[in-house]
Amino acid sequence: MKVVVLVKQVPDTYEKRQIALDTGMLAREASENVVDEIDERVAAVAAELKKDGTATEVVSVTMGPAGADKAIRKVLALAADRAVHIVDDALAGSDMVQTARVLAAAVKDADLVLSGAASTDGAGGMVPAMMAEMLGRPHIVAADSLEVTDGTVTAVANTEAEKLTLSAPTPVIVSLTEKAGEPKLPNFKAIREAKKKDITVTTAEQLGLAAGPEAAYVRNVMVSAAERPPREAGQKVSGETAATELVDFLAARHLI
Repeated sequence: MKVVVLVKQVPDTYEKRQIALDTGMLAREASENVVDEIDERVAAVAAELKKDGTATEVVSVTMGPAGADKAIRKVLALAADRAVHIVDDALAGSDMVQTARVLAAAVKDADLVLSGAASTDGAGGMVPAMMAEMLGRPHIVAADSLEVTDGTVTAVANTEAEKLTLSAPTPVIVSLTEKAGEPKLPNFKAIREAKKKDITVTTAEQLGLAAGPEAAYVRNVMVSAAERPPREAGQKVSGETAATELVDFLAARHLI
């Protein structure tokens, strides 16, 4: 079984994130970029599938700039046998639809595609579902755990109301929550071996796709951005007239 792990490089969660006002997009150069934490957990699930013999090959797939190879190498050290890196200037600023189109083209020969339920930068959580729709495959959403038996993937998902057990035949796409796997720090041997593993660099055109503003599909584009205004101190009321002042405050704003 060929298992693909979708990997995204994101600004470090523990650093302050900023929006570039000229583009309306996340200023990725403003902080250190690292592999998304949830993707490390997904890689841990893939590593277990490889360990128990379910996965015959684990492939890491990333869409991002040339500098994303640092994140790719970490996943190669954690689980993957090889990697595919989609690098294309025309893909800069891609929305979720364009991202899903490109990733779907890159993983169409996989039996099982594993993804985080949502990235920590955009937090859209829709790319795996879009990919499944484009590829005509089932999609298991927000799984806390999964098992693969005789070509069937069974996963457990917990909603606010109940615990669900969901099954689908391969090929299938599964998005995993942070509960699905516990990443381990790669040892020195794994890190050294990761440097020797193959990373195939490709473009949207090589995947048979048109990309960028000229592509023939509706694309979401940020047209303007502005800094959030500073927070102003609220009006304080106290003493014997507090109730009257509060009523007047609410009435002036048509809240009562």
